[in-house]
Amino acid sequence: MSSIATTAIAAPQPRASTKEWIAVLAGMIGAFMAILNIQITNASLLDIEGGIGTGVDNGAWISTSYLIGEIVVIPLTAYFSSVFSFRRYILVNSVLFPLFSMACAFAHDLGTMIVMRGLQGFAGGVLIPMAFTMVLTKLPKAQQPLGLALFALSVTFAPAIGPTIGGYLTENYGWQTIFFINTIPSAVMAIALALTLDKQPMQLHLLKEGDWAGIVTMAIGLSALQTVLEEGNKDDWFSSPFIVKLSIVAFVFLAAFIWIELKVEKPLVKLRLLKQRNFGIGVLVNVLVGVALFGTVYILPQYLGQVQRYNAEQIGNVLAWTGLPQLLLIPLVPVLMKRFDVRYIGFIGISIFAVSCFMNITLSADNAGDQFWIPNIVRAIGQALVLTPITAITTAGIAPSDAAAASGLTNMLRNLGGAVGTATLGTILTKREQFHSNIIGQSVTLARDEVRARLGQTTNYFLAHGVSDPAVATQKAIVALGQIVKRQALILGFSDTFAVIGTVLAIAALALLLTQKPSAGGGAGAH
Repeated sequence: MSSIATTAIAAPQPRASTKEWIAVLAGMIGAFMAILNIQITNASLLDIEGGIGTGVDNGAWISTSYLIGEIVVIPLTAYFSSVFSFRRYILVNSVLFPLFSMACAFAHDLGTMIVMRGLQGFAGGVLIPMAFTMVLTKLPKAQQPLGLALFALSVTFAPAIGPTIGGYLTENYGWQTIFFINTIPSAVMAIALALTLDKQPMQLHLLKEGDWAGIVTMAIGLSALQTVLEEGNKDDWFSSPFIVKLSIVAFVFLAAFIWIELKVEKPLVKLRLLKQRNFGIGVLVNVLVGVALFGTVYILPQYLGQVQRYNAEQIGNVLAWTGLPQLLLIPLVPVLMKRFDVRYIGFIGISIFAVSCFMNITLSADNAGDQFWIPNIVRAIGQALVLTPITAITTAGIAPSDAAAASGLTNMLRNLGGAVGTATLGTILTKREQFHSNIIGQSVTLARDEVRARLGQTTNYFLAHGVSDPAVATQKAIVALGQIVKRQALILGFSDTFAVIGTVLAIAALALLLTQKPSAGGGAGAH
């Protein structure tokens, strides 16, 4: 018996073959490109809006339509990959993704751009959960942390580097070039997947068994919700009849979707998985981290553009420092996971991420690119330690047969968290700017000597620089003072927004400690 035990202990751990690793790495290229394209237009929106002849208010749809397509298709992926076969479904979408992307470059009006970006998101959204699923199904438990680290690199590095790439290409080669960036990586991915994934027969009979009521209610509900989130702040939320009607549609259809998923025998989305302690808490933490990941990539470019008047390339250069250090740090995380409790690694990572946000709560007019260097480095360190441990905790205890369902649910809710977070942060920024503007405005009155002196100095400046009429010079001085007040209120609003993101991360860090310690190796199938 002792010799048998010794032999069992000495038996080598199963390892993934080269073919399986090539498939996983090809899948990561797809996930990286799909997530990159959520943010790649952010720093270039003004240029794109000018190119297709639309206004700033409508230009947000260029990002929104992509995100709607992505969020809707992610939970559908597990079902459709069973119907059409995993290999065929991912290959088709890896070809459609760059084709729809290139079509965006030739769009000459907003309607065409919205449709093409939506279709691009629908194809790209497939690539994210399928890459995640390959980690959980093709890699043995001992190697899953390395696979999860690669996936984490896609999820956190891609949003950080997206505006950098988009800004550089836009400033130097025109906004159309950002839509061609997917072509070569997608071709490499498609060829690698075609050579490494096993052929499987289609199971078209599953179409009859499909949870079509769930699919329809989810698609309508999520689309309506995402539109509400994007348009709500601009239309002053429930002051707009359009937003009210869409909110009712979103609530009714999502409520129906949840009811259907809990009742049907073969649900589209296995919401019952949320009853598992680690998965339920892990998904919640993923959502909160999604708020912070997408929120910081949204807020910082807004600050640099609105307050400091940075162009797309300058914004990208500042954000690059939240991405580049992660290339070095994330590959080290699996080594840490072998030595330390993954819950504490995740807790420390989220806490460092939170600290980087709190470092930005005392912004002033002097805070520009150089002043964000240290907070961005700190943020990069925190983000590197976040996603791999969280994913290992979330998927520990998930059976391999549920890996695809767990992948779809986790990725959909993280992206949805990002969408909710971005909309909420935009509203907070607007409301806090108004609050600070009112407070500052109470102090800036003609009853104060300092204000009268400042107006006098500014009036004299305009008189000395080409304005001959004293009344016109005085009016210009009043406008200039008002702009100074507005800028300062905006800066304080951004400070408050960073404080909110830091608080959300603090809650996420504490929630992570409520999970159970996963067994060594983590990942799907670990018990």
